Amino acid sequence: ARPGFPEAGDRGPGGSPGRRPSPAAPDGAPSSEASEPGRARGAGVCKSRPLDLVFIIDSSRSVRPLEFTKVKTFVSRIIDTLDIGPADTRVAVVNYASTVKIEFQLQAYTDKQSLKQAVGRITPLSTGTMSGLAIQTAMDEAFTLEAGARGPSSNVPKVAIIVTDGRPQDQVNDVAARARASGIELYAVGVDRADMESLKMMASEPLEEHVFYVETYGVIEKLSSRFQETFCALDPCVLGTHQCQHVCISDGEGKHHCECSQGYTLNADKKTCSALDKCALNTHGCEHVCVNDRSGSYHCECYEGYTLNEDRKTCSAQDKCALGTHGCQHICVNDRTGSYHCECYEGYTLNADKKTCSGKIHSKNSFILGSFTVKPTCWANFCFTAQDKCALGTHGCQHICVNDRTSSYHCECYEGYTLNADKKTCSGKIHSTNSFILGSFTVKPTCNSPADSQLLLKAETEPGRGLMDTKGYRGWGGRHL
Repeated sequence: ARPGFPEAGDRGPGGSPGRRPSPAAPDGAPSSEASEPGRARGAGVCKSRPLDLVFIIDSSRSVRPLEFTKVKTFVSRIIDTLDIGPADTRVAVVNYASTVKIEFQLQAYTDKQSLKQAVGRITPLSTGTMSGLAIQTAMDEAFTLEAGARGPSSNVPKVAIIVTDGRPQDQVNDVAARARASGIELYAVGVDRADMESLKMMASEPLEEHVFYVETYGVIEKLSSRFQETFCALDPCVLGTHQCQHVCISDGEGKHHCECSQGYTLNADKKTCSALDKCALNTHGCEHVCVNDRSGSYHCECYEGYTLNEDRKTCSAQDKCALGTHGCQHICVNDRTGSYHCECYEGYTLNADKKTCSGKIHSKNSFILGSFTVKPTCWANFCFTAQDKCALGTHGCQHICVNDRTSSYHCECYEGYTLNADKKTCSGKIHSTNSFILGSFTVKPTCNSPADSQLLLKAETEPGRGLMDTKGYRGWGGRHL
């Protein structure tokens, strides 16, 4: 073995046209010796990059006929691993010894079958090893637009593989340098007695990826798998070696990138994903409250007292008064905030519970309701319905309106008064010709009759003083309040 160069069977780094090598196929990948004819190793996960590929093969006298057959098999095996076609890889063969012959040009064959048949028909040229001349011929006649090579705008790499078993009989250093400068990527395969220094002069950098050596032609076929790894873009998305947390996207040529499912964003490591906080981004459109879900999505909610509309984003105030769940004893009032408050009918006050209502106590026997005094028929339960005519103020009672349990009412008078025949107004009770009862005390007028006196009385609450009319007359015998 020659030191410093990969040999057949070694797992040295594989190159690829115009870039660093792709990762080697993992253990257990299908071998190139597939049972189906023309099936490439790793078929289904490998897509070769389009190339303009020229084989430059040595057929000098040192290469015996059987060995030359091995070289042709090597070429055919590489063709098997490629996608052949006008838009894919195009292949040409340059045969050389002391002379150079272009066996067929890049545009000659567009399918694998006819291409391999053409390779099988190639015969040796006999004496001499003019490697430099062969490279020059390939550069001048094979890698041309007229011969089927694609132009610079196509970005299709130009690749040449030189196979030789001897020392070049001409100068290769300068011509190989010109070929590389023109954009041709050169691979050198040495067999048996091949000169390693000459191989290094011909090959592109890095040399460890472009120079190969085998001891005999009998094992040269093994190098076909190495060139498959070189020219084949292994798809890590299909192989499952991508390490993307969510989605692996194949970019071609063995490259890929990771993406995330909807609602997630790619982390700085370009592989893992984190849920997007759409609520924080303020792109949610929720009118009231945005709630992040564990799935990387979100949903909208509403403030208390509101319901979510059909668009699942905007909110409408709940009419709790209409729902009948308010608990107000008298009146429910909807607020603009989507809530409500309770109010009472006129003459009632809202209790501490903010829901029930009570009348205002006036004395132990009556209480104020609206603008008049009500004398209840019971004390245990002060419940007045919407038909409370006493509360409505339409009863017409002069003194006291009393609600009956039958949702009706009747009128009563203050103590010392009697109810008139109209059942609404009240009159003072006559006591004698010189005095009459008014309330709880006796009034003695200065006139002959109470009807003539037209008394307008006012009560004085200080002890020891009686009633006095508006003209200053005092009544006798009255009792103190």
